[in-house]
Amino acid sequence: MKRHTALFHSVILSMFLAPAAANAADVASSPWGPDDEIGRLNMMTADSRKAALENLSPAKTYDLSVEYFIGMPSWQAAGDPHFQMWMTHTPKGTEVDDPLSVGEEMNAHVSYTGSAFSMYAHTGTHNDALNHFGLNGKIWNHFSADQHLGDRGWNKTGIEKMPPIIARGVLLDIPAAKGLKELEPGYRITREDLKLALSVQGIDIALGDVVLIRTGRMRHYQEADRFMENAPGLGMSAARFLADEKQALSVGADNLSFEAFPSEDDGNYVPVHTYLLAQQGVTIMELVNLEELAEDGVYEFAFIGAPLKIRGGDAAPLRPVAIPYEGSK
Repeated sequence: MKRHTALFHSVILSMFLAPAAANAADVASSPWGPDDEIGRLNMMTADSRKAALENLSPAKTYDLSVEYFIGMPSWQAAGDPHFQMWMTHTPKGTEVDDPLSVGEEMNAHVSYTGSAFSMYAHTGTHNDALNHFGLNGKIWNHFSADQHLGDRGWNKTGIEKMPPIIARGVLLDIPAAKGLKELEPGYRITREDLKLALSVQGIDIALGDVVLIRTGRMRHYQEADRFMENAPGLGMSAARFLADEKQALSVGADNLSFEAFPSEDDGNYVPVHTYLLAQQGVTIMELVNLEELAEDGVYEFAFIGAPLKIRGGDAAPLRPVAIPYEGSK
């Protein structure tokens, strides 16, 4: 089993400084100071990135993103827009309209195609920024909406502030560990489920890892209604295990909601999101395609990914890549 014993050695002490929150209903103050806007991503250092990229086996790399297409699964519970794409220019249309005033002969010779698209920020494989969910009008590190949210997005913790993530990645294939192809609808993943997967796979989570959770729901990605209906996801005990006990850098899953619904907290309809984002400074990745990694039994890898730099954004599309380690399983 590939282990990076030196990984993140320069930041271990700082990571045991727990985010300071007055109580469970408050957002946290960052242990990296009052100006911090990236939370746990501060754990990455030159040494940690170097360690994560050692002893790679790049004969096969894994694209962990999904395709974007009209009719794809998307979050509709709050009335957000579907993914839409339309042609702005086509070869024949350009001949008819001559939008650049270059003439019929030139338009017939040079075939021009252009398009545009629109979508909710949390569509497809994407990263949630720390401003996505907060508590009592404030987000991570006590930045308030009243002071920092304008008509053009947040001026604190926007997705453009996130650095590229380069770290050791770990896949936890929960259904495989339980002898299943996929988790049943609505299943709430527990701390015990995560520990079972670690045991079955013969690996562990190191301080500062990116942890990706497979539910098996991605098997139905081409069927939007089936994919979206009552998906399995994480529960609070699993979230606490990853963020508090294991000190994960960032977390992700192959579903669109990350956590399971309905909420297990009567006072909070998204307790996992608010705990990770607002109280632990842990960014969340959703709709991560883990099927090929799981099929090949690749559980440890270098994770490389960066969201689009949308200024003030609460999320952005992500194109993550996994590169296995020599001898990893």
